[in-house]
Parts: sequence; C-alpha cells; structure tokens
Amino acid sequence: MLIPDAIWLALRAVTAQRLRSFLTLLGIAVGIAAVILLTSIGEGIHRFVLAEFTQFGTNIASISPGKVKTSGPAPTGIPTSVRPLTLDDARALAHLPYITGMTATVWGNSEVNANGRLRRTTVNGVSADILKVYQLKVRTGHFLPDEELENARALLVLGAKLKEELFGNANPLGARVRVGNLQFRVIGVLEAKGQFLGIDLDDAAYIPTARALELYNRVGLMKIDVAYQEGVAAAPVVALIKASLTARHGREDFTITTQEDMLRTLSKILDILTMAVGALGSISLLVGGVGIVTIMTIAVTERTSEIGLLVALGARRNTIRWLFLGEAVTLSALGGVMGLLLGIGLAQLIHLALPALPVHTPLVFVMLAELVAVVIGLLAGVLPASAAARLDPVEALRAE
Repeated sequence: MLIPDAIWLALRAVTAQRLRSFLTLLGIAVGIAAVILLTSIGEGIHRFVLAEFTQFGTNIASISPGKVKTSGPAPTGIPTSVRPLTLDDARALAHLPYITGMTATVWGNSEVNANGRLRRTTVNGVSADILKVYQLKVRTGHFLPDEELENARALLVLGAKLKEELFGNANPLGARVRVGNLQFRVIGVLEAKGQFLGIDLDDAAYIPTARALELYNRVGLMKIDVAYQEGVAAAPVVALIKASLTARHGREDFTITTQEDMLRTLSKILDILTMAVGALGSISLLVGGVGIVTIMTIAVTERTSEIGLLVALGARRNTIRWLFLGEAVTLSALGGVMGLLLGIGLAQLIHLALPALPVHTPLVFVMLAELVAVVIGLLAGVLPASAAARLDPVEALRAE
C-alpha cells in the first residue's frame, strides 16, 4: 500500500466518527494544555527569581564570620571563639587581585528622626564601593565619600522610599537626621531599586560602616561583600580571599559564599520544581492515552470486516498494523496541537489578568510536549494495531 493511501485511510477513519474522535483527542489536549500551563508558570517564576538575584550582578563574593562545618570533639585548652571580621580585614580584601569593589557591612533597625517625622527602618553601615558592588545609582546629591574606614564622617544617604516618607517633595540635601542617638547630615538620595525577596531596598538609610559599628555597639562586621572582575571565575577569587583571611586570623573561621554558587544551586532547585510541576500535569496525558487505547480497540472491533477485506486483497499484516498506529498517532498529534493552543492561550490570559505573575513558554517545551503527545499515541495504538494485524482474514470477512 502506498504511503499517501495509508495517510488517506487514517484521516478518513478519524473523520468518519467526528464526535468520538474529538472526545478522544480532547483527552490528550487537556493533558498537553495542563503541562504547558504549569511549566509556563514554573519557567516564568524561574526566570523571575533569577532576575531578582542577578539585578545586583553575578560577580559578588560574600564573607561572613564563622565557619560552617562539622568536626570531632574540640581539643581542651584551645579557645574556640570566632574572630570577628574587622575593618582591617575589609581593607586587606579590597587590595587583592581581581577585586573591583568592597563594602564592609553592618545593619540594624533604628528610629530615623528628620523634618519633624519619625520612622523606624533599616540602617545599613556600608562602604563607598557599595555602588560598584550592588550596582546602585544615586538620584540626587552624592553617595558616601571614599574616606578612611575608621574616620568616616557622620554622613547619610536616603533610600528613595525613606526620602518620600521623611521629606515628601522637599529637598533633603543638607538636612540633619537623627539615627538612634547619633546625628547625621543627608548628602544624597538613591534611585528606586525595588524589593529583593521581600526586603524593601528603598526603605533604608545608608551610613559609613564605622558609624554603624558605633551606633549598634558592635566590635566586628556582619559581612564583607566584594565584587570581582567580569569574566573571572569565582574559584581563584575565593582562593585569594581564603588565603588572605586565613593568614590574618590564623585559621579558617569564616564562610565565603559566591553569587555564582548561589545562582547555580538556585537554578537547579527551580529546574527540579519546574519538572515536578510538569510531571503533575502530565498525569492528565495518561488519561488521554487510556482514551486512545479504548477508542482504537472499539475501532478494531467495528472494522473487522474491513480488515478482512484488506488482507484478502493482499495487504500485509505489517500494513494493517501501521494503519491503526497511524490513526492513533493522528489522533494524539491533533490533540497535542489543540492542547498547545489551549495551554499557551490560557497562560497568556493568566498573565494579562495577573501581570505580577510571570509566565514564559519556551519553544523547547512546546516541541517536547507535541513529541510526547505523538509518542503516547504511538504507544497507545500498539495493542489495538497488533490485535488488528492478528485477525484471521476468513473470520474477519464473515464478521458483520
């Protein structure tokens, strides 16, 4: 039998029972639509979270005091206290190769009093290089000057939201602000940066690190963040930081976390979640596959005499098998196309109704979903097609 004739017979068999064929491919369509919709939402959230992390750049290493590890019993007579990170440590890291910026950070929550208004908010003690490290921009005025860490003046920069809350439309530059029990002078306002994992970056004040140590009566820094050159791998930078601080502290009593490592781990977790969500949606495809098996089994019973006639006219068993397999694949492929249109359409409608919910449908997901639909049709048609190919032609011709 010629291939065009086989295709024509398969299409004719599908269109002969339109309602039954539609209900069969609808099962596949619903499954594909569920997979596309769920994976689109999962991939959209994946991209959104990664964008949130990368808005500060991907070449950042963070050093915090204390080493995360497990060991045996501590030797007696040897102190086990962790040496705090100091301004001298921060200064030493700033001069390492590949390092383009450094900020020594201390933060806390304090009352900020200015312009007759009082607001409790986050106060960050930072270095002048924080603009380089976290890609922040100044809207008006200037950021903290690059001064000696220990002798930094009592200057303050406002986040965009904090400026609106305290000064409204008034110009805050030069104004006196009381933070806790210390006085500061406003020299700048940052551009709005938005929220990062629920933390409002604009509702904050920025003061020199030394002044924050004094404000919160701390001896050591909470962390040191460094930015390194673009294109440089994290491993050599981490090795330099580790060697420098180990030489200064006498032992490795600190933890280094790179943005590169965080993004890699986060990406793996999000990929697993996306696949898990897609797997849940694909359960509907099993229902569609069962529907194809059922309908094709009924079709074999109904078309027994037609099968007998084909065999009597010289059709091979393998040809009969491929005719029914082609019919099953046609049903599943059409259902897959319908499901793709339905899933993508629903995803876009959800995005229009809820713009804050990220939705993205990669082309590879679309192609993979259609391939899965065809494979399901192929597998679902194997048993009915084999049953049709095994029919005895004489008995088949006698069937009514």
